[in-house]
Amino acid sequence: MILFKRIKFKNFLSSGNTPTEINFAEVSTTLIVGTNGSGKSTMLDALCFVLFNKAFRKIVKNQLINSTNEKECLVEIEFNISDKEYKVIRGIKPNIFEIWIDGVLQNQVAASNDQQKYLEDTILKLNYKSFTQIVILGSASFVPFMQLSAAHRREVVEDLLDIKIFSTMNSILKEKIRNSNEKIKEFTLLEKSIDEKILMQTDFIEELEKRGKKNIEQKQNKIKELSDLEVSVSDEIDVIQKKVVLLNSQLEEFSDAATKLKKLTSLKGKIQQKVISITEEHKFFNENSVCPTCKQTIEEDFRFNKVNEIETNSKDLKEGYVELERTIEDEEKREEQFIQISKEISRLNNEISKDNICISNYRKNIKELQNEIQTITEQFENKNIETEKLKFLHKEKEDNFKKKSKYKETVNYFDFAQLLMKDGGVKSKIIQKYIPLMNQQINKYLQMMEFYINFTLDDEFKEHIKSPIHEDFSYESFSEGEKMRINLAILFTWREIARMKNSVSCNILLFDEVFDSSLDDFGTDYFTKIIKYVIKDTNVFVISHKNGLEDKFDKIITFEKVKGFSKIST
Repeated sequence: MILFKRIKFKNFLSSGNTPTEINFAEVSTTLIVGTNGSGKSTMLDALCFVLFNKAFRKIVKNQLINSTNEKECLVEIEFNISDKEYKVIRGIKPNIFEIWIDGVLQNQVAASNDQQKYLEDTILKLNYKSFTQIVILGSASFVPFMQLSAAHRREVVEDLLDIKIFSTMNSILKEKIRNSNEKIKEFTLLEKSIDEKILMQTDFIEELEKRGKKNIEQKQNKIKELSDLEVSVSDEIDVIQKKVVLLNSQLEEFSDAATKLKKLTSLKGKIQQKVISITEEHKFFNENSVCPTCKQTIEEDFRFNKVNEIETNSKDLKEGYVELERTIEDEEKREEQFIQISKEISRLNNEISKDNICISNYRKNIKELQNEIQTITEQFENKNIETEKLKFLHKEKEDNFKKKSKYKETVNYFDFAQLLMKDGGVKSKIIQKYIPLMNQQINKYLQMMEFYINFTLDDEFKEHIKSPIHEDFSYESFSEGEKMRINLAILFTWREIARMKNSVSCNILLFDEVFDSSLDDFGTDYFTKIIKYVIKDTNVFVISHKNGLEDKFDKIITFEKVKGFSKIST
């Protein structure tokens, strides 16, 4: 139960800078009087403003600040819930919103809307609509329960019966279902991705096996081809080498030809020089009988013998020269054969070298192919690794399926739970349980006000009215006075239910000019008896300018306007 203790406000509407304070828990019944415009109803607006950030009457928030001072508009309220003391302070210019619990200011880091939600949902456990249905009944802006929409009627009753938690739970379940469905979508997308990976991996393994065998076969054929070429070239080298050996043995026979030719050529030169010398000497003795140098006479016998000797030597020399030229010619031929054989050996060696290069390239290619075969073989052997990857993907798919199934199962549970949390579920059963009690209380209060009709609400909160003198009547069919009696009966019933449930019950009940137009003297008399003797543990405040009520209340508060500001007269 909320025990409101006091409210204090200044620079709020017509109140000035001097705070106005009202004690809620001082007496059971209080009458608030004053002339029109004196500020009697300001307390209602201040109470709604400090708790819900809006006035009770239809007043724009910026108009709540006193138009004369135009600053430091402030409202404070103190109340107890169980063993905790609360104080809420709200102001305009500057904007203030503070919540104090047991003298400690609560963290104000949160946004103002979040702080307001905390105040309504966690502390007060009721909202503006429910508060104004159970605590305040006013003629100016109060919307009676019977004039609310079906949804708003249900909202008020859910607050009364403290079953709004089911609506909160329903909202939480909706969010959980949405999150779970998002997870299911994620797992579905992941499942598709894994399926694609499995297909790709399977194709890769098959292609690896197929391509590996084909490549190995092609490379092995190429190796065989290169090996055959290597053998062929090696055989060719063997043949050439045998030729080279034979030619080298032949070359031995002509290896001295160049040396001999050189010696013979040198000898030929000497012989040619000798021939020249002999020829000149022969000419000298043939042509000269006197020495041209010393002018001595050469003897004829000597000259004749010398010419014969020279001719004999010349003949021998000529024969030797001819023989030498033949020998030189033979050696030149031998040397030519040596050169030809050497060239052929060189050519054959070049061929051997080229063939060796070919063999080297063949072997290099064969080694490369063997390495490639080894690599392919290793890849082929690594098929086990790729197979393990495939197994891992299947395991991942299985785990994903289990998680997805778990979320689907959770969603099914949430759907079932949400079905229970909806209006037609658990709440409906609880409401159906309390409907007879509500109807009983409403009719009890109607009879106390001598309004003898049978007024009942169904579980959709539609009225059903039976009367000896009325048929097919609805709430709208009654007069304003009769409607007011119904409104009061419902209000008292809601407070009784709240007291029984200890949900949104509180110690104050405020009425704003309910007597002045709608209730006649009899209705007013019945009403005052109810609030004085029937309504328990409640501090009732009645705002009125109707005469003759003073003796029916424990205390009277009079508002007046002094120099343009509202104040309580003493």
